[in-house]
Parts: sequence; C-alpha cells; structure tokens
Amino acid sequence: MTSSASSVVSARNLCLTYNTNDGPVHALSNVDLDVRKGDFISFIGPSGCGKTTFLRVIADLERKTSGDITVNGMSPEDARKARAYGYVFQAAALYPWRTIEKNIALPLEIMGYAKEEQAKRIAQTLELVNLSGFEHKFPWQLSGGMQQRASIARALAFDADLLLMDEPFGALDEIVRDHLNEQLLKLWKRTNKTICFVTHSIPEAVYLSTKIVVMSPRPGRVTDVIESTLPAERPLGIRETPEFLEIAHRVREGLRAGHSYEE
Repeated sequence: MTSSASSVVSARNLCLTYNTNDGPVHALSNVDLDVRKGDFISFIGPSGCGKTTFLRVIADLERKTSGDITVNGMSPEDARKARAYGYVFQAAALYPWRTIEKNIALPLEIMGYAKEEQAKRIAQTLELVNLSGFEHKFPWQLSGGMQQRASIARALAFDADLLLMDEPFGALDEIVRDHLNEQLLKLWKRTNKTICFVTHSIPEAVYLSTKIVVMSPRPGRVTDVIESTLPAERPLGIRETPEFLEIAHRVREGLRAGHSYEE
C-alpha cells in the first residue's frame, strides 16, 4: 500500500458502529484502503455492506468509531471545510424551483464566488457534461439522465479533485446508463479527477474502474481489491471481450466468497 501522504484517501483499521435500540450495528470493520490521485475506484457488495457508509465517512457525513482516515492528508471534517470533494447522490437532488444554471451555481454562491466567475464555471461544467444550451431549463424539463448530468456538473463546479458518487445511475434504464457510463469515462479522462463510485452492477464496476473494491456483508470489510488490466480506451463493446469477462468473473467470485450476493 502507498503511504497516506501520497493518497487522496487513506483508511487504516477504520470501524463504524451504530448504537440502536436493538443493539450495536457494525457497519464497517477494520477497513484498510488507499485511493491514489487519478484512481477510478468502484465499491461493490451486497446491500447493507457499508459501501455508501464508507463514502459518507470520507465526506464527513458519518463519523468513524475507531481507526484512522485522511482525505488529502486532512481529517474528513477539515477536508469538508476545505471543499476537497464533490458529492453526487443516488437521486439528482436538484431544486425544482431553480434553473439548471442556478442549481449548478448553488455551491459557488455559498462559497462566495463573484458572479462573473460563477458564470464562467457554470459554462465550463455544462460543456463538460454535454448540457450546454440547457442552462435556463428547470429540472422537471429534463430527462432523468440529464438531471444526473446536471448533478455531476454541480459537483464539478468548484473544481474539487475528488468526486464521490453514490450509485448515481442506479435508477436509470440500461440504455441511458450505458451512455452515461461512456460519458463519465470521457469526463474522468478530461478532468483527471479521482473518483470513488458506489455501484451494485458488476459490468458497470468493471467497465469504469481502475480498481474494484469488493466488500463483504455487514460488518463491511474489504475482501478484495481488483486492479483492472483493461486499456484506457474502453468502447462499450469491450464488455464482450475475454479480458473483461475474466475480471467480472473475479468480482463475482469475490462477492460469493464474502457471502451470497443479491441485487
């Protein structure tokens, strides 16, 4: 493993336990992981295995019980205050009374950017996600896939190096999802962001990632970290190749070894 100094995210013996009326729930147990700059890491595992919880700990939306975690060499709280990451949720979470332009502007307004700089960043991010020309539309006037692209644009607007994505395409149909997978790979190559991506889809994880982190059922543990051997250029047809299917098989076996896997 790399040292935490060269890692965007570094976790050591990370544990998180919720205290409930029915007793303690161990959400994460002794998670060790390094996310390096420029990585595209997918987290996959059965429902309730701690994938989203780990993302939320990075984002300082949940607090660890024990162990260590740093984000850009800082505590998650300091990283949050430093606006070190953008977060894309499962639902687009756009304000319906704000235009797409105004939704993307929201973090920039909060951070005190001048109007001129806001306009420049909004135009840049709309171009990145292929939504130029839709800035004056309202969310309800856009398809689900376009709304998620707007949500990604909002997360990119203040140019954080780290992008946290919690199953952003899970609710979309397969054709739209495939298209957005292609778009996301292009976006990642253009921006050189570090991406942590939660998914339930084995093909999605294999197609997108430089590394796939396989997690066990609760208490969530990292049972395997699979390095992708796929080339940087990945047309959708690569999913039919023996190399792709071999990586997908290893992911599937890792999930089975950790426990039975259910969608």
